[in-house]
Amino acid sequence: MPDILISRQDGVALVSLNRPELRNAVTLAMWRDLASVFADLGRDADVRAVVLSGAGADFSVGADISEFDRIRDNKQQSADYEIAVDACSAAIADLAKPVIAAISGYCLGGGCHLALACDFRFASPTALIGIPSARLSIVYGVNSVQRLLALVGIANAKRLLYSADRLTAAQAQAIGLVDECSADAVVAAVAYATRLAANAPLSIAGAKFILNALAMGNGALDLAAAARLIDQASDSEDFREGRRAFAERRPPRFVGR
Repeated sequence: MPDILISRQDGVALVSLNRPELRNAVTLAMWRDLASVFADLGRDADVRAVVLSGAGADFSVGADISEFDRIRDNKQQSADYEIAVDACSAAIADLAKPVIAAISGYCLGGGCHLALACDFRFASPTALIGIPSARLSIVYGVNSVQRLLALVGIANAKRLLYSADRLTAAQAQAIGLVDECSADAVVAAVAYATRLAANAPLSIAGAKFILNALAMGNGALDLAAAARLIDQASDSEDFREGRRAFAERRPPRFVGR
């Protein structure tokens, strides 16, 4: 079975991560494939809106950490990996059509990357949303941090990134991370996407372009310094310790280097 499923109905495309046995953990190949999928949807005139979901009980537990020893073991590999993640997120965010994340179960780390890139996030009562980068000695990517900041404000963004706490659907909605809670997030998201698909595509495309550009305004950020911090974490013993602790199912012991 393919790792990504795509179906279309009434102007709405449903894109589903399809590794339910692994809680839809996203591989490097999937980051790249998702970027291509959304680029293709952008060229499909019959698609007016998109819903992104996960097969089975979960949206996504995030990146497939089991492959990190092979494809993200040092700062150069980590930089290449982040390029793929950012390209995927950009393909979603830059799609000139509404994109709605339908979240159930786990939506963690890389799963949040995907959800944050969407225009809206609908959640089922089972949803648990969090960013566990502080437990892996990873610095979350600049673009996703900017999207998070625009949605929830600086205090809540710091809470999520510093603590690695997991929020329920109701807690996430209370801070603006989730737009709507529903008994069935996919059904609700498809219904809303169908409504939006009936509206003027050029109007939506123009509004999305302007709003996204305003929200992502980061001219004051020293990108070189941010890149150094990301590289430092990617090349650290703490990053290796985080991976070991994850594999051994124990609390990590970080030392700050």
